[in-house]
Amino acid sequence: MSETTADPVGDATIPGWIAGTWTVDAFHSVVGFSVRHLMSKVRGRFTEFTVQIVTKDDPAQSSVTAAIEMASVETGVTMRDDHLRSAEIFKAEENPNMRFASTGLRRDGENWVLSGDITIAETTRPVDIELEFLGIDPTGIQGETRIGFSGKATIKRSDFGINFGLADDGKIVIGDKVEVSLDIEGYLDA
Repeated sequence: MSETTADPVGDATIPGWIAGTWTVDAFHSVVGFSVRHLMSKVRGRFTEFTVQIVTKDDPAQSSVTAAIEMASVETGVTMRDDHLRSAEIFKAEENPNMRFASTGLRRDGENWVLSGDITIAETTRPVDIELEFLGIDPTGIQGETRIGFSGKATIKRSDFGINFGLADDGKIVIGDKVEVSLDIEGYLDA
């Protein structure tokens, strides 16, 4: 592992930047979403996921892969969660995981944009995730090195063949745009 003091992408320093492989701490991370339903927004999250972050000396060469278990969706309403898992929406039995693999990372002002491919129900589409780097803590909770990010992205569920409840008469039942929110904390693998 080595520490980088200058960011070759944006000529700015990233204090404490460390190259290495990081495992996401699911107890301190959230993969959430919100989508319009009638005249409000429904919020939910996925409770089971694995994420691996590989940081490089040049931050732009870093990468992220993730697998999110579709059956772990949780909105606080059991009937709605069961419907989301069903063949009408996620088809969680046939397609148990949503997958993400980064294809690039670039500076955007003080923040970053993580580009990648997201796969849902065997359909893959590109997505850009706006990232805020929250820093690196070399002493963590029990002396371990930790890293943190927040992110947001928008995807269209129709791009993945999830069309249940889309308006055909002008009335919005379930919106097409899904706002994805990420709060990710990881620890450096030993």
